[in-house]
Amino acid sequence: MVVIRLARGGAKKRPFFNIVATDSRSRRDGRFIERIGFYNPVASGGEESFRIAQDRLTHWQGVGAQLSPTVARLVNQAGKKAAA
Repeated sequence: MVVIRLARGGAKKRPFFNIVATDSRSRRDGRFIERIGFYNPVASGGEESFRIAQDRLTHWQGVGAQLSPTVARLVNQAGKKAAA
């Protein structure tokens, strides 16, 4: 099954996450199919903290990919900010 989840990068105490489409059996930071965005929880000021390619997200969901709970929460928050 394909799942859309976070893959951790960045330095110690400075997390940075790529949002990737991957096989559910692969390791968290291992092989992935496609990188579709990023999440930076420690972004400050004018830095962008979240970006996702909406067309690719729609594509992967259309072919049956499941969102992880954290990615689903981030996408919902971004949707609410865009609507406001």
